[in-house]
Amino acid sequence: MPESFWPETPPTSELLLQAQGGNSQAIEQLLTRHRDSLRRMVDLRLDQKIKRRVDVSDVVQDVLIEANRRLQAYMLDPVMPFHLWIRQIAKDRIIDAHRRHRVSGKRSVDREQPLARPATFDQSTIELVAQLQDHQLTPAAAATQREMAIHVQAAIERLDERNREIILMRHFEQLSNQEVAQCLGLSEPAASMRYLRALKRLRLLLDGNPNSAPS
Repeated sequence: MPESFWPETPPTSELLLQAQGGNSQAIEQLLTRHRDSLRRMVDLRLDQKIKRRVDVSDVVQDVLIEANRRLQAYMLDPVMPFHLWIRQIAKDRIIDAHRRHRVSGKRSVDREQPLARPATFDQSTIELVAQLQDHQLTPAAAATQREMAIHVQAAIERLDERNREIILMRHFEQLSNQEVAQCLGLSEPAASMRYLRALKRLRLLLDGNPNSAPS
């Protein structure tokens, strides 16, 4: 199994309790322990073209500043687990970055063909391959783990935004169906159905039949 994407809940809960008591060091630790996860999340979603204009670290720093500013309000009304709350701030910042750096006219940087993803993408990709392998990948088509990762990674990049997002959430961020439902504002059955549709779409892309798959 890949390393856990988001920090474990018990230490986060303890830090939140200390933060509610006014412990500034606990607040700093709370935000700092989510920095690496936020960096990976932003790196997964920020288009390669935009990365030439925007540093991932700058986006993450903006997220942490905004989270610190809004933390007291969150602690008064924690509508969702902390990691889901802070990732939503990050998602908003990613959307803002794409919007600010959109190219005028018909061409848009957030929809241009992305370059190769970083190597850290591979292990989770291979975990996904293990789930899909019985449906399409053969030893001849994917002789090595790296080839399998590239094959599936390319198919993920061809998914539309909605399908790609739920694959990233479930397989790369390792969010549960319940967590995905909370993030997307869906019922759990609806989130599960969307995920299954995305998997079906991905399988058909891997089979070379994209026009047969649901959008």
